[in-house]
Amino acid sequence: MFDALPADWQIVNMAESHLAQVRQVEIASYPFPWSEGIFKDCISGGYLCKVVLNAEGEVVAYAIVSVAVGECHILNICTSQQLRGQGIARWLLRYMLDEAITFDAKDAFLEVRPSNPAAFRLYESFGFAEVGRRRNYYPDKEGREDAIVMALSLVE
Repeated sequence: MFDALPADWQIVNMAESHLAQVRQVEIASYPFPWSEGIFKDCISGGYLCKVVLNAEGEVVAYAIVSVAVGECHILNICTSQQLRGQGIARWLLRYMLDEAITFDAKDAFLEVRPSNPAAFRLYESFGFAEVGRRRNYYPDKEGREDAIVMALSLVE
């Protein structure tokens, strides 16, 4: 499990030069991946957009968080398939929440698919709790899927 990144890895601001690799991870991970335009909008919109690079400079994970008016919203967090289950997403989520706190976020929110129990368990292990549902939020092969809305207080 990752308590810190390996010494030869780094976390950097996402740039357009990373998007080809980010999209490869995204497409391999989700049946309805974000478009390159969405990633570009997040970068240009001033969201917290980070990538984790391995020793070879390859994108192995990324996260995007919006912060405004004392709240942060975890919009996307993803680890490459070959590295899942090693704690990278856990480390990256903690990092992003800490970053959001430096921008005065007091509460964190996110949506997760009910069909993604691994993500739900990760968020729950951080103390996120279900606060609602968004009906028909996500596209699904059979139509639409609800989103579980989760929240976490970032102040002690």
